[in-house]
Amino acid sequence: MALDRIGFVGVGLMGHGMAKNIVEKGHPLTIVAHHRRESIEDLKSRGAKEVQTLHELAAASDIVVLCVTGSPQVEAILTGPGGLASAGKELIVVDCSTSDPSSTVKLAVALASHGIALVDAPLSRTPKDAEAGTLDVMAGGDDAVFERVRPVLEKFAGRILRTGPVGSGHTMKLLNNFVSLGYAALYSEALALGAKAGLTPQVFDSVIRNGRMDCGFYQTFFTWVLERDPNAHRFTIANALKDLTYLSGYANASGTANPLGAAVRNSFAFAAGAGKAGDFVPMLSDAVAAMNGVSLAGTTAQATTGVKK
Repeated sequence: MALDRIGFVGVGLMGHGMAKNIVEKGHPLTIVAHHRRESIEDLKSRGAKEVQTLHELAAASDIVVLCVTGSPQVEAILTGPGGLASAGKELIVVDCSTSDPSSTVKLAVALASHGIALVDAPLSRTPKDAEAGTLDVMAGGDDAVFERVRPVLEKFAGRILRTGPVGSGHTMKLLNNFVSLGYAALYSEALALGAKAGLTPQVFDSVIRNGRMDCGFYQTFFTWVLERDPNAHRFTIANALKDLTYLSGYANASGTANPLGAAVRNSFAFAAGAGKAGDFVPMLSDAVAAMNGVSLAGTTAQATTGVKK
């Protein structure tokens, strides 16, 4: 049986690895023009076909995967002028973006009248995992439609976690990011407090690493803190702030008190407002340190009593 033809929109940091795995594992792949020409040319060299419009993409595809910034971009691709819904083609759309769940639910209803089924399948992990085909995917949608797209998700995912109906995947993604970005804000403030007391990031790490508070997110965060590796976790502060803003909107709409969410969002809003929006999430630690008049880079102070002399 022939494999589904896949269209892909958004071959950026995460999307390139996902698309690469799709085409290398046998699916016919069509990609739409993108500003990251190096990604486009690389995928074309692996067998992908490039088109210029979403209508051309729809005509060449059975399933279209989206991996873009958020709901405004998804809405434009699906229901905007020249979008997929106007192509007059029955499709399945898999939205791997981190989107606003309320927008996702509304889109699913609107798209159904055009013969388009929507699965929300946001991602967890990093661009390195996208390249390796080991992402985590949280998938919401109709059961039969989900089973149709599962083989595609398996091409770039190590774990596929079923969350429920349309919108539940994006809701779970916001909760997942709330937890991880909450860790980032906590690590950043703890490091700044430690620096005030003469405790270096190396000392902090020696206590946390391999203890009960260690985790995968901690390790990638501290790859930047300790090694200054800019590729440790390539997710921008701007995108983190966007996701936390979606979470705030969900909390408000559901009447849920979310004081910690507001505090975490404010940490990222401060960093973005200070000109660090394009920095990656672990670099929040440097923004918080600078705000407090200390530096984490190249620190050599030795901790003894825990109080700076």
